Amino acid sequence: MSIKKLTLVCLATLLAGGGAWAAAQSMTARTAGDATVFADGRNAFSFPAANLPNEERTRFAIGNSFFKRNWVQAPASTTARDGLGPHFIARSCGGCHVQDGRGKPPEILNRLNTGQPVDLLFRISIPGTGPHHGVVPEPTYGDQLNNAAVDGVKPEGKINIETTPLHGKYPDGTPYVLQKPRYTFTNLAYGPMHPEVMISPRIAPQVIGLGLLEAVEEQDVLANAKQQAVRPDAIKGMPNRVWDAYAQREMLGRFGWKANVASLAHQTAGAFLGDIGITSSLFPVENCTKAQTDCLNAPHGSGKSEPELSDKLFNEIVFYQAVLAPPARRNVDDARVLKGQKLFDQAQCAVCHRSSYTTGKVPFPALSSKALEGQEIWPYTDLLLHDMGEGLADNRPDFKANGRQWKTPPLWGIGLIPDVNNHMRLLHDGRANGVEEAILWHGGEAEQSKKTFMNYSAQDRVSLIRFVESL
Repeated sequence: MSIKKLTLVCLATLLAGGGAWAAAQSMTARTAGDATVFADGRNAFSFPAANLPNEERTRFAIGNSFFKRNWVQAPASTTARDGLGPHFIARSCGGCHVQDGRGKPPEILNRLNTGQPVDLLFRISIPGTGPHHGVVPEPTYGDQLNNAAVDGVKPEGKINIETTPLHGKYPDGTPYVLQKPRYTFTNLAYGPMHPEVMISPRIAPQVIGLGLLEAVEEQDVLANAKQQAVRPDAIKGMPNRVWDAYAQREMLGRFGWKANVASLAHQTAGAFLGDIGITSSLFPVENCTKAQTDCLNAPHGSGKSEPELSDKLFNEIVFYQAVLAPPARRNVDDARVLKGQKLFDQAQCAVCHRSSYTTGKVPFPALSSKALEGQEIWPYTDLLLHDMGEGLADNRPDFKANGRQWKTPPLWGIGLIPDVNNHMRLLHDGRANGVEEAILWHGGEAEQSKKTFMNYSAQDRVSLIRFVESL
């Protein structure tokens, strides 16, 4: 990035994070404490923490460049960015997390439609327990299906998506329709999959506030589980415990749709390998199985045997994600939003979507910033696993998570997804078109909360939705 462009980025960031607009807002709008940025529109998810020191903004700019620009096939003259594949889904992190935002699945993707999803990936495994109590990869295709490949290598297969409408009615007679997706694989390049293969679709979420979530004290997350354990109702969240490749130990799961990743460093290195085919010191071996001889024989990035992503660049990319700031809430004093907040609490939604925390020290200081420490944040998540019912079940365990459990996703920034990504597809695979549909898909531990929402008047349902969209 040129000095001129970097200066413009920093200037825009400072303007977004402060000034008269910020000063005029209610303190309750400060979703991330002093790190909050007051921004909306297409770039709402792309600003660094407002309190990020000037000396750390260069790190942010470098990480931004390598997060968003494409990697290329080896060998190439651009040795800093070669090594794409052999198998991959996207050519960059930003290819899935467009504008640092949320992915969108195709409405329907069948054999008549040759396009393939980029920001919707499919985890695959077979029954059993793998290393460090994790999953057992599918023997021929590994732990996820990649539908793209470099020249001379066959894509692993194609995704087929079909939907079935589910019709229902509210108690007041208002009809609704949900779309239930069905996923199958076609054109499998290396033969059939294991007969007991388990498949889990995962949409790319927005990447704001990740460093702040990593700074939430573990004791606070475990306290959530203890408080829920003694509740008289069905809400009984549990933490996931997972192996972290960066820390080289078992840790509390915080990231991923099943809280199956403990640190942002592990998440980043895993995505580089699995989604782009780029090796790092955490995952130095290409993700090719024994059956994939073309993958095994493909050129390595820069013609070298060492990892394709240096530790220095890796650290900058992790840092960039860690300090991406959640934007401020909007319409915090609106009467309908305030009423919706009360209805949200009455329906017990706030039990799982815990509103606030005060962050502690970031576990990996070299990958983050002190600007994230000691902040009162409002992510609306308990970071626990919950049984969400058969309707949302993927029937695929992941460490301690079973096939019906999902982590409570943070709600901050949810109302700006249409601004950033031009859609409002929610839940783990994007099946819900908006907040209302997402609520209607809730089951299991959240069944009673869903029923409470359904029994609200039409106006009250709108108020609750408006509150969620203000976050």
